[in-house]
Amino acid sequence: MSTSPSPPGGLARMDGRARGVLLVLCGAIFLEGIDIAMLNVALPSIRADLGLSTGMLSGVVSAYVLGYGGFMLLGGRAADLLGRRRMFLFWLTVFLVFSGLGGFATEGWMLLTARFITGVAAAFMTPAGLSLITTGFAAGAQREKALIIYGATGAAGFTLGLVIGGLLTAINWRLVFFAPVVLALLILLAAIPLIKDGGVPERSARSFDLAGTISVTGAMLLLVYGVVRLEHPDRGPLLTAAAFTAGLALLAAFVVIERRSSAPLVRLGVLRSGGLVRANAGAFMLTAGFFGFQFLATLYLQELRGWTTVQTGLALLVLGIDVIVAPTVTPRLVQRYGTSRVIFGGFALAAAGYLLFLPIGQDTVYAAMFPTMLLIGLSFALAYGPITIAATDGIAEHEQGLAGGLLNTAFQFGAAFGISAVTAVKVAAPGDGYDSIRTALLVPVVASTLGALAIASGFRTRRTSKTPTETTPELTGALR
Repeated sequence: MSTSPSPPGGLARMDGRARGVLLVLCGAIFLEGIDIAMLNVALPSIRADLGLSTGMLSGVVSAYVLGYGGFMLLGGRAADLLGRRRMFLFWLTVFLVFSGLGGFATEGWMLLTARFITGVAAAFMTPAGLSLITTGFAAGAQREKALIIYGATGAAGFTLGLVIGGLLTAINWRLVFFAPVVLALLILLAAIPLIKDGGVPERSARSFDLAGTISVTGAMLLLVYGVVRLEHPDRGPLLTAAAFTAGLALLAAFVVIERRSSAPLVRLGVLRSGGLVRANAGAFMLTAGFFGFQFLATLYLQELRGWTTVQTGLALLVLGIDVIVAPTVTPRLVQRYGTSRVIFGGFALAAAGYLLFLPIGQDTVYAAMFPTMLLIGLSFALAYGPITIAATDGIAEHEQGLAGGLLNTAFQFGAAFGISAVTAVKVAAPGDGYDSIRTALLVPVVASTLGALAIASGFRTRRTSKTPTETTPELTGALR
């Protein structure tokens, strides 16, 4: 892979292998996004065909979230310790196998098991893929543009998956499991010759921090489970509180273990990076707002307006505009204004878009919804990729997998929390379906506002004493 310095717009200077690697890694993050989106569209058909209860159907979604969020931090560190290429290829294979097995399910428990293991596979595969970019592409414009394209591709998977999932479900819901198998197989066959070893693992498995691994994985599983249970405030609030309490206790134990360990799983000093912390806070708020809105918009269009899955997918398709804007416009904006200001602009557009959706009613025409969809798509184009840049900038190469794991954990927790929060608010809100959805829409508005404030706290004031050569805007340091 090319590692020579690259000027702005430097993808044109990549060699053929570098472009191939980027295509493979973008394909993997697209696979992860489209897999989630297609399943969400197919849920009603799955319930009707397999006769699943509402609880079991919710469990199918939660199982993936539990596996993904619970093992993401461990997955990120495993890439650093055991080898990025090895982790990426192995868990991509596991993802392929269990996604296919989900398509053969005849009972709810089969589907639940397949989705949990698929989520675990994604938790190891995704940070390994991200760290292959951050360690394999030259620092500066080349890496930044690669990360922006990578982020845009992942976001496009969520939006295009709604349309593709609707079309496949109209034929047979099992195709939403088999289609990712074909894509995963193509990615795997291309990845084996293209991706080379991403450096020597930091240390041998003999020094692996077993106590830290058990405590942090248990903590993540319990915390994700608690967040998922927030969707059902009427189902055992004591159990939800117990899950959060036990999760936080294990997290505290993990901190104590890491401080005393001679070879910690997670070096706690990495959390002293203000840029990493702000980027992860922004990641949490970005997906909390986006997935909360997507969930409410789907309910509004399908349950209240009676739109089909295909119509709903097409209505939300404009959200995928980020795949066009992100690689073409965003790098230039980052170069000119700095990472943090571009991300802040993304949050501002998102908040405006959610606010514009508040007046929805029974007779709202799509033309009135379109500005919201467009603004949210543009907001993702400005925020998603630059957040990825900010979260990994300045992190040592041997901890890039950890940084990727932290970032993706924030993204996943944000998505789970956003859906749970809007669900809880919608259930508790007075009034009819339209009133409750309008009330719940305040959650994405608040999330975007908080995200903007978190990013704004890292703004730098430019020093007037700079020489002309020092006034070039920083591309990746604006959040540090």
